[in-house]
Amino acid sequence: MSDPPPIGLCAQVACILDVVTFKPGNVSFAYSFADMTAIDILLSAAAIAPVLDRAPLRRIGDTILDCIRATRKVTSTNTNLGIVLLLAPLATVQPHLDLRGGVTRALMRLDVADARAAYEAIRLAKPGALGQVAEQDVSAEPTVTLREAMSLAADRDSIARQYVNDFEQVFEGAEILREELGGPEPDVGAAVVRLHMRLLAKYPDSLIARKFGPEAAAAVSREALRILESQVNWGIEHGAFGRFHRWLEKKEPRPYNPGTTADLVVASLFVALRQNIIQLPLPKPG
Repeated sequence: MSDPPPIGLCAQVACILDVVTFKPGNVSFAYSFADMTAIDILLSAAAIAPVLDRAPLRRIGDTILDCIRATRKVTSTNTNLGIVLLLAPLATVQPHLDLRGGVTRALMRLDVADARAAYEAIRLAKPGALGQVAEQDVSAEPTVTLREAMSLAADRDSIARQYVNDFEQVFEGAEILREELGGPEPDVGAAVVRLHMRLLAKYPDSLIARKFGPEAAAAVSREALRILESQVNWGIEHGAFGRFHRWLEKKEPRPYNPGTTADLVVASLFVALRQNIIQLPLPKPG
């Protein structure tokens, strides 16, 4: 088995595989938001790769902050805060070490300085629908460790939850990719779509829940599950899959964007690349 690619390349490839794959409700080359295109995401991926290459030698909080600073040099919109919050702890684990155990140990080492840097990064990224909370709000300086701060948001944010459950859904996503790629003719693009739909069906998207409420997020998950359980045409423009995208796109007053699920997909792809579940060069389907 070949060695995995360098950490920064794993991150960049994960972001590329995510954005070149059409996933309902998310930015791709087939679908843009008013303030975000696939080019913005690709530029952001290139910007954070060299920062993440240095992650094993640095604090996680500093890596998060420097990734967002680098992103701000190439795009004015928030393309990757969730991705960076997930990739920074993963990237801090040296390539020769066990990734899952290393992440758990890295999360246990987080301190207040990491929280301060991460809070600054969040303020710089200016994510939408963040709201305010009574305890350890990002508008103020934190007084607890980054893991403790994330635990306060874990019940309402899937990314924060990974800091509490040792990246359970991210590693689950990597195993889904292993399963989806286990056939005689592996198709990475199709596996990414299936991963997105399987995570979305199982875990209501917390970005949708924050913007529209938990019932809306649950409705999206139910529809994703219905599509997974039916025989559908997985093309962009046809069948239940295409109708699902158009339903997400046309919800008022804003589209239903399962953006947290997309962030989990990127992190799962990163793990799959680090663990040689996905190897470069990519296999050609068919």
